[in-house]
Amino acid sequence: MTKIFCDIADLNHIKNFNKKKIVKGFTTNPSLMRKAGAKDYLKYCKNILKNTSKAVSFEVFADDIKNMISQGDIISKLGKNVYVKVPITNSKGMFMGKVIETLNKKKIKLNITAVYTSKQTKMILKKVDKNTKVIISIFAGRMADTGKDPIPQFKKSLKLAKKFKNVQILWASTREPYNFIQAKQIGCHIITVPPSIIEKIEKFGKSFQKLTTDTVKAFLKDSRKSSYSI
Repeated sequence: MTKIFCDIADLNHIKNFNKKKIVKGFTTNPSLMRKAGAKDYLKYCKNILKNTSKAVSFEVFADDIKNMISQGDIISKLGKNVYVKVPITNSKGMFMGKVIETLNKKKIKLNITAVYTSKQTKMILKKVDKNTKVIISIFAGRMADTGKDPIPQFKKSLKLAKKFKNVQILWASTREPYNFIQAKQIGCHIITVPPSIIEKIEKFGKSFQKLTTDTVKAFLKDSRKSSYSI
């Protein structure tokens, strides 16, 4: 069973999508928070938590080990449903293994983000314990955007994570509804999806015949609105 998390920070979207049974949690990042208009980071996180009791990931935004750990400590105390999102490296490409290890040993639930390879997954697994929940977010869409096939990296990562009952592999940077089918086929634990794609997933099941007639009707409607003649 592949769980769907909604990838959004907008409060209205969270309020609405929290009502959907298909949505099992939420993921955010500093870019989504900024887009949503968040000015005070912690205050905005607290407002999100007022609208859901489902799992929510909030990301640290420091770029050094000491401050990442400090921010992770603070974020983790916001609620029992909170996962602290930590990038696998800082902006200089330095592996944040110390951050992962320190926070996880404190029984803080983590979501390790910006992961692209099974080699990185292996590095993460060496730093986590086997008792505290950890999500490893692998960026499928961004990989595919550069012409790379993400599936082999997922399969290898899923195999590595099998030894850890507390670790879940997440399909991140979803580009289209069919990614949900792909994630299910390879056994991903979670996929994080923007609201517009979740709405399309909810409509899965149309027959090819229905798709054909719906498409033709749409073309016909537009041609009549345009008053075309030949």
